[in-house]
Amino acid sequence: MTKNNPSLKVDVAIIGAGPAGLTAAYLLTKRGKTVAVIEKDPTYVGGISRTVEHEGYRFDIGGHRFFSKSQQVVDLWNEILPDDFIQRPRMSRIYYEGKFYSYPLRAFEALWNLGILRSTVCMASYLRYKLFPISEVKSFEDWTTNQFGQKLYSIFFKTYTEKVWGMPCDEMSADWAAQRIKGLSLWSAVTDGLKRSLGLNKKPNDGMATKTLLETFRYPRLGPGMMWDAARDKVLASGRGQVLMGHALERLASDGEGGWRLQAKGPEGSVLIEAAHAISSAPMRELSRRLHPLPETTVQASGLKYRDFLTVALMVEGEDLFPDNWIYIHDSKVKVGRVQNFRSWSPEMIPDPDMACVGLEYFCFEGDGLWSMDDDDLVSLATDEMEILGLVDRCKVKSGAVVRQEKAYPVYDEDYAANVDAMRRELEAKHPTLHLVGRNGMHRYNNQDHAMMTAMLTVENIIVGERLYDTWCVNEDAEYHEAGNEGTEVSLPSRPVSEDQAAALASVREVPERLRKSA
Repeated sequence: MTKNNPSLKVDVAIIGAGPAGLTAAYLLTKRGKTVAVIEKDPTYVGGISRTVEHEGYRFDIGGHRFFSKSQQVVDLWNEILPDDFIQRPRMSRIYYEGKFYSYPLRAFEALWNLGILRSTVCMASYLRYKLFPISEVKSFEDWTTNQFGQKLYSIFFKTYTEKVWGMPCDEMSADWAAQRIKGLSLWSAVTDGLKRSLGLNKKPNDGMATKTLLETFRYPRLGPGMMWDAARDKVLASGRGQVLMGHALERLASDGEGGWRLQAKGPEGSVLIEAAHAISSAPMRELSRRLHPLPETTVQASGLKYRDFLTVALMVEGEDLFPDNWIYIHDSKVKVGRVQNFRSWSPEMIPDPDMACVGLEYFCFEGDGLWSMDDDDLVSLATDEMEILGLVDRCKVKSGAVVRQEKAYPVYDEDYAANVDAMRRELEAKHPTLHLVGRNGMHRYNNQDHAMMTAMLTVENIIVGERLYDTWCVNEDAEYHEAGNEGTEVSLPSRPVSEDQAAALASVREVPERLRKSA
């Protein structure tokens, strides 16, 4: 490709250099295929798993533990980044009114921190709703109040949940609450605490039978972007791959012979890529608008919604602010939803041993008041809120930076499943050489390793020349990164899964749905 001839031919064109796109590119070049990857970000690969650098400080966009039940994913991580993983202790807590609470909640600790009077009110509220529960349970608020009482619900569920999802708890589906908080009850937590206090509980991780939390996790020493920088470098070093940074998808058109003509706009104009196959990790809504011919399901795709967020990183004097990797902020006095402590993720992300760096995460919608604030105003807001919370003395804040992440979470509203299914079915029927992968590419709330697995299966399908594996069956369990043993799923399935097997595999990661309107 030259300036005078901005076009190239490859076996596979890939949209997006996130975990899914780069996994596909790396594995395809290993199998002898030529690839071209376009990435609209001019600087960073890795998508939401990138690591942003500012004045030597590195920020993880959301916090990415490297854990997977898939042995193939674990092996691939080790292959791409063999010498740069560190083992880190896992610690996260809830912050409420100046006190810290273990996450998940420990009943006795929570009641002790709340004080005798408020604990009594909490227990009375709990008993009241156990004796006289809300009979017609419709919303997240109804379900959680019945489980924990109105008082505990208002302290530990309402504020944070509404910050994250941007909708009132009384408008969220009760089904989501039942799935998201499954297996946890106040009574079981209290009895577990009693056993622990009496030395009767010998199980690890506080004896909670519902799940076993990781005590440590692996992490690249310079952040998750280190993994994807290495993957990009290996693609380029293969001699069979190109990664075009700062190139946004303009149009993806069928060539009429089963292949594709991809047009991308870059800093020096448009580039044309001709390929036999196309892999897209672009949001389904955006892809539908740039496909030619325009899909019949473009209207459905345009109905897909997303939740966005931004991180305000503060550089603060003082090495050890708190030991947590991150803290959930359950306090209505501030807008921040979660605080990351990047030194606790990896000390190497902080260039000065006498400094700390924290990331305040604000959940928002693209274009709303928070999203549109000037960076200086956001740094000022974050500084104010850290002081309000008592976590940082504003005099010790030396500088700040802002990172915006659009389309961080695909929203599962009441229409999303039908909209996704309609577009998926049309594209698979009309365009067997177009493959959707990753979180936004499939509008599924995937973890990093699940996004990689969709790409790994897609590569196998391209190599054999048919859809041998159903990529939509990759597991999305909400607790996948929290529970179980690493690498317990040894290999890919040896054959396509049946409908029943697909149903068993597809454990949908829950995102709140609004209450369905009455007919």
